[in-house]
Amino acid sequence: MNNNSIRGRELLLENGTLRAAINYGNPVLAQRGPAGEPQGVSVVLARVLAQRLGAELEFVPFEAAGKVVEAAAQGIWDVGFLAIDPMRADQVSFTAPYVLIEGTYLVRDQSPYTTTEQMDASGTRIAVGKGAAYDLFLSRSLRHAEIIRAATSAEAVDLFLEQELDAAAGVRQPLEAVARDHAGLKVLPGCFTAIRQAVVTPAKNEAALPFLKAFIEEMKASGLVAKALRDSGQDDGLVAPAE
Repeated sequence: MNNNSIRGRELLLENGTLRAAINYGNPVLAQRGPAGEPQGVSVVLARVLAQRLGAELEFVPFEAAGKVVEAAAQGIWDVGFLAIDPMRADQVSFTAPYVLIEGTYLVRDQSPYTTTEQMDASGTRIAVGKGAAYDLFLSRSLRHAEIIRAATSAEAVDLFLEQELDAAAGVRQPLEAVARDHAGLKVLPGCFTAIRQAVVTPAKNEAALPFLKAFIEEMKASGLVAKALRDSGQDDGLVAPAE
C-alpha cells in the first residue's frame, strides 16, 4: 500500500467503517432493488472501494443531493457521489467525474418551448429539486425565468404537474421515464448543462483526494463503471473520459 493509500485509508476510516452516502434522488446513479436493497453504479463503486480499503461498508441513504451536502459537516458519511459544483466546494472535495449526465427540461406536448435556451423567459416557471446540481446551475444562469423549488427531484416533477408549471428541470433519463409514463409530456432535445458526477468526501478529508482520484480513474479505465451502468439498466455511454 503506497503513502496515498495509507493516508486515504486513515482519513476515510476514522470511524472504523466506510460510510457511503447514497443519493436515491438520482436514479441514474442509485436505485432500490426489488427487496429495497441499494444498487447502481455508485453502490458498486462504494463496495469496490471498501474492498480496496479492507473495510466494512455501511450505506447512508439520502433522497436528495442537497441533503448529502448538508450532512457533510456532521460526520455521518465518509464518501459520497455528487455532481461537481463550485457552490459545494466549501463542504466537499471532488475527484474527476466518472459519469456525465445531461440536465434538461420536461414540458407538455403543447408547450411553446422547443429548445432549452428558450426557457429563460419572463413569466416562465420551472420546478427543480432543491440543492440539486441543476438547481445550483440554473440559479446562476437563468436571468428571467422563475425557479420553483421542491424538496427532491421527484417532488419537482409532481410540482410541475400539480401547479401546471412550464417545465421541470432534471436529469434526462428519469425525465424521459416520466414522459413515457404520462401522456402529453415530452423532454426537450439538447441540454442546459452536462452534469459531472464525481466521488466526494467531506472537506476535512481533502488529503484523501489523491487516493480517491487514482481509484476512480482506475475504475473508469477497467470498465467497471461502464459495466455497473449497464447492469443497472443505464447507458454505459455516460462514462466520463479519463483525466
